[in-house]
Amino acid sequence: MGRGKIEIKRIENPINRQVTYSKRRNGIFKKAQELTVLCDAKVSIIMFSNTSKLHEYISPNISMKKIYDQYQKTLGIDLWSTHYERMQEHLRKLKEVNNRLRREIRQRMGEELNDLSIHELRGLEQKMSASLTIIRDRKYHVIKTQTETYRKKVRNLEERHGNLLLDFEAKCELNPQYELVENQGDYDSAVAFANGVSTLYDFRLQPNHPNLHHGGGFGSHDLRLA
Repeated sequence: MGRGKIEIKRIENPINRQVTYSKRRNGIFKKAQELTVLCDAKVSIIMFSNTSKLHEYISPNISMKKIYDQYQKTLGIDLWSTHYERMQEHLRKLKEVNNRLRREIRQRMGEELNDLSIHELRGLEQKMSASLTIIRDRKYHVIKTQTETYRKKVRNLEERHGNLLLDFEAKCELNPQYELVENQGDYDSAVAFANGVSTLYDFRLQPNHPNLHHGGGFGSHDLRLA
């Protein structure tokens, strides 16, 4: 039985589509090679799969450039000049965009306004107002973020201060030879305030404690906590 005709349409299954592409590509390259040998023809084939993978066949002893040159000579066209002209046109458009943007920047700085119409001036005013709104929103966002960060730091310091105070009050209850003296106005107190402490406490041995008379303990030195 002969093979039935295959309907020429896109193969939906990606695996079957890739298998068919590989088989038919190899078949075309084989035919091109036979045509080159049998007929002394110059053949060049370029293929891109649906995954953008390049496959090509060029007759032996000839380069792709020679194929292009012969193609241009036969048709009387210059592919390189056409490509160069497209590049020049693209460069010209980019320069126009660059000049327009530079002009808008100068106009937003208050320059080159004399040649603008009332409609253009209104448009420029609206753009600047919109930009100013964005800048203000960003400024308020930064201020809010910095304020929240400062408040968190203050709360952390207050929590640390409260925990330390409770800890030392408990120690004072266990060791009655110590007493609390609040906010001593000396140099150490100033340093503590500069470091963010709102209240300063001193721990001082009471003069009538027996350890002072027997040479034990800390003597007359103060024990301080900032």
